[in-house]
This record gives sequence, structure tokens and C-alpha cells, in this order.
Amino acid sequence: MRALRPSDLLVPVLWGGLGALLAGLAVGRGGAGAAWGVGVGLAAWAAVVAWTLRRPLRRLRLARRPFPPDDRAWLDAHVAVYAALDRTARARFERDVTWLTDGLTFEGAGGVVPDDRLRLMVAAGAAVLLHGHPDWEIPTERTVLLVPDTFDEAYGDEEPGLYDGMVHSQGPIVLSVRAVEDGWARRDGYNVVLHELAHVFDFEGWEADGAPSFLDPRSADAWRDLVRREMRRAERGDGVLRSYAATAPAELFAVATEQFFERPARLRNRHPELFDALVAFYNATPPDEDAPDADGSLMARRWR
Repeated sequence: MRALRPSDLLVPVLWGGLGALLAGLAVGRGGAGAAWGVGVGLAAWAAVVAWTLRRPLRRLRLARRPFPPDDRAWLDAHVAVYAALDRTARARFERDVTWLTDGLTFEGAGGVVPDDRLRLMVAAGAAVLLHGHPDWEIPTERTVLLVPDTFDEAYGDEEPGLYDGMVHSQGPIVLSVRAVEDGWARRDGYNVVLHELAHVFDFEGWEADGAPSFLDPRSADAWRDLVRREMRRAERGDGVLRSYAATAPAELFAVATEQFFERPARLRNRHPELFDALVAFYNATPPDEDAPDADGSLMARRWR
């Protein structure tokens, strides 16, 4: 993420300048005189530029604030991508977390009050997905709605539902607090924050189709073929992707994203082509998870 990309400023400045010119000409021709026309035009242009610079200037102010030590300790303990970074890259990751926490709107339902730790957990997932591409952004006009546990379409209902998370093309990102906390508690390939934010990258218009928006068009056909093959494997239980990945191309992409960042060694060993595609997508190679302890495995315990 960047405080300001040149493209963010170029279009408003050009259109603002054109609007200012037209406003100035209108005032000047209205009899107020050329000086008044120039003044009105410059004032209109300055207002457009000032409006455009609001977010970049705020981001620059936020970037100068010290990152909370408790938040840094949490990232180091729970976010493997962050823990593997050098000091410079960690500072950029922390800055992204700060900007995401400030930019996203957090709301609670069912008695949930979004506190600083919950905000950090969501922002950390977004920062993980964005880290390999500093020019990427997650739309910060979105609302993150946090509910206590599994839910259905009636968010926050006391009755248990089917979903740990849900994202709409233009609406909120809905997350179960229990699932968010569980997702960061262990590297087991289940992380609802990574899953739902992967869907955000996947939306094209009103639906997610499993072809993320950052996919190189030249690779689109090869990616769709790979998705179809991996969905068939997931349906058979052949590999490390859970069966939910077989329900839709969008779910295959989201489940694969969870595995990629949480258990990359397992994904690389069992699904090398999919792993390589995700390395290219995210411009990142996550650190391998710890090797399983044979003495502590389920089967070892069972036979003992």
C-alpha cells in the first residue's frame, strides 16, 4: 500500500483543472471580469486537489505514529509472514496494518464490540495478502461486520448458522469473531480472514468467479483449467484442499489462499502447480510451516 499513487492524483488534478477552467470562464463571461474568473477557477482547482490529498495526508500522519508494542508482539506470535520479514519489510507491514485499521469501517452485531485486537486481526489478514504488491489496495470503503459465532442471513441472530464468514460484492465483509480468533490461533489451513478477503479480490462486477482481479489475462485460460482439475481433486479428497473447495471456483481460490499462507509446504508438495500459480499471484513465498512431529501425531498417539 502507498500513501499516494501518481494515478490517484493525476485524474482528479486534470479533471479538476478542466472544471476550474470552465468555472473561471463562466464567471469571467458573466461580467465579473477576468480577474474574478481566474480567482474562482484557481479556488475550484485547489478545492479538488485538497479533497484528493485528504487520505494521503492522513496516511502520512498515521505512518509517523509509533506502532503499538503489544500489536507488534501479537503479529510476531501469530502471523508467520510478518515474523519472517526483515526490519524494513516489517515496518512496511506495520504501516499497512495501521492504514487498514484506520480505513476500514468496523461494526458489531449480536453484542460484539469491535476492539483494537479484533481490528488488528482483520487488518493483519489484509496486509498478508497485500504485502507482495505494494501498489495493491483493498477497498477501504467496505464495512467489516463482526458477529459472535456462526451465522445465517440474519447476521447476529442468536440461533447458530452455517457460515463463519461471508462477503458481498458491494456490501459488508461479515466475520464470526470465534472463527477470526481460531484462524490466528494455529496454522492449520483454516483462516476465515484470509478466506473472505481472497473473495474480495475475486469479485468482478456482482459475482466471484474464481479468477481474481489481478490475474494476468494471458494466464486466464490456464488458471481456469487448473481450477477445474483442483476442484475434481478436492471432490475426491485427493490432496490437502478440503472438500469445500470443490463447491465453486471462487471457493477453490479462497481455500487455496488459506493453505498457501498457512501451510505452504504441504500445498507445494501435493499441489505444486497451484502453489506456483499463487506465488505468481501474490508475488510472495510464505515461510514453511513447522514440520509435523511424528511422535505427537494423531496416529502415533492412537497406536500408543
